Amino acid sequence: MRAAMRVLVASANPVVRAGLTALLGGRADVRVVAETSAPDETLARARRTAPDLILLDASTPLPPPSSVAPVLLLVHPGQEAPEGVSCLVHGAFVLDDLLRAMRATAHTGAGSTVSNILRFRNPASQVQPDVGRFGLSAREAEVMDLIASGMTNQQIAATCFITEKTVKNHINRIFAKLDSTTRGEAIASWLGTRTAS
Repeated sequence: MRAAMRVLVASANPVVRAGLTALLGGRADVRVVAETSAPDETLARARRTAPDLILLDASTPLPPPSSVAPVLLLVHPGQEAPEGVSCLVHGAFVLDDLLRAMRATAHTGAGSTVSNILRFRNPASQVQPDVGRFGLSAREAEVMDLIASGMTNQQIAATCFITEKTVKNHINRIFAKLDSTTRGEAIASWLGTRTAS
């Protein structure tokens, strides 16, 4: 059995930091060894905890390049990644994409230059829902895609960087628009596999 990947989560935003930690915390293959909110603190904690990877949110200034650990940056759409940093774009990836990017970045080794920007779109299914048919907002469609991929409310909140309460509000509106009372019904409607009742 492979040892769990040791990750330092860095974000100036406490909600994002808590969300990422919660998202990764329940996994056997990932261990969050530290959380930080400032660049100096990030470098100091990285030296003490020796993570395999620093997962850095775009709200946090980048620490100076170092040989401590590779960095995976979570950026916002349209934002460019600095040279030598792998990144994922907020709202354009699901948990499996994040884990793949984390593994790939961790294997580059500290101090390595990684120039590619990882932009993932991993639909929950090969079936593409007809978004317009249901009248869902862009955010509701994003949440519904995450529901269809099997994520929990907590995982959706962490992925979308919103609270669990906001996720529940979106789900209530989604269920009403899809005329569903359960996740299974909503997924079946969304993917066009629901039979008439």
